[in-house]
Amino acid sequence: MGIVGIVRGTKIAGDNCAKQRIRARIFGDADGKCGNSNLRGARALPPGEQSVPMIEVKDGTRLYYKDWGHGPAVVLSHGWPLNSDMWENQMMHLASNGFRVIAHDRRGFGRSDQPWDGYDHDTFADDLAALIEHLDLKDVTLVGYAMGGGEVTRYVGRHGSERVKGVVLIGATPPRLSWSEDYPNGVPQIVFDNVKAGLLADRAEFMRGFARLFFGADREGAEVSEGQLAHIQHMALLGSLKAAHDAVTACAMTDYREDISGFDVPVLIIHGEEDAFVPLSATAQQGIELFPDATLKVYEGAPHAVLYTHAERLNADLMEFISG
Repeated sequence: MGIVGIVRGTKIAGDNCAKQRIRARIFGDADGKCGNSNLRGARALPPGEQSVPMIEVKDGTRLYYKDWGHGPAVVLSHGWPLNSDMWENQMMHLASNGFRVIAHDRRGFGRSDQPWDGYDHDTFADDLAALIEHLDLKDVTLVGYAMGGGEVTRYVGRHGSERVKGVVLIGATPPRLSWSEDYPNGVPQIVFDNVKAGLLADRAEFMRGFARLFFGADREGAEVSEGQLAHIQHMALLGSLKAAHDAVTACAMTDYREDISGFDVPVLIIHGEEDAFVPLSATAQQGIELFPDATLKVYEGAPHAVLYTHAERLNADLMEFISG
């Protein structure tokens, strides 16, 4: 039956209106009227009555975020095509050690709204700025993973570093991911065309394969549980197809070299040596030459999923950088 079935079958004390309101908040599936009250799921409640933390940005899109702990602020930006749940190991560790840790679901992914438009890094950076300003964060450390690294890099390039103490890029796409005539180390365009074709043909199967690539599960000696693979695939399928499809172009084609040239805060770059999704040679090894003040740490033998496979080492490196 599962936990949802158990809860659905549980008798709830109170009148019918009270029961419907409770179920609406738990499941978000009650609709209609009870007396003079409109019954709506938690996602549709007015801003002042939301049961989950969300902000509304300039185009009306609502973004879900988590806000854990107390202390110096750390903001985490997730990778494609996942959501803020991918940060659970880092959020738990940092919040338990005296930091305030915030992570949002990017538009189109996770529990945030799924608009038709806005899947480009200017918009992602503006969304991040709206969150930082809404929470009035100062001296914040921005941590971006994969596509999220592009988001925080574009944030600094577009909005400046007035509120920023430092930046951490983990398996990130800057300075550029795709090949171009003036960026010969990039990944060929055909790779991204194939990703988009795979999404449109059979997204569920494609994401099953993505989870294996994420962990480098087919490498000799790789250790990954079936639960971890299922967890990543589940997260990947929570986002919209439109967001996943359009964000491939954003990941691949965005050039951050102009953003990087204006950096005036320290940067820590962490990358897996055997990252098959965001190759080290195309990104981090180029970025270390461009950022004015950066340190590169390469995790030997590590796949893209360093947040999981090397969580203890990563958490220690984050703590050391953020505390400095």
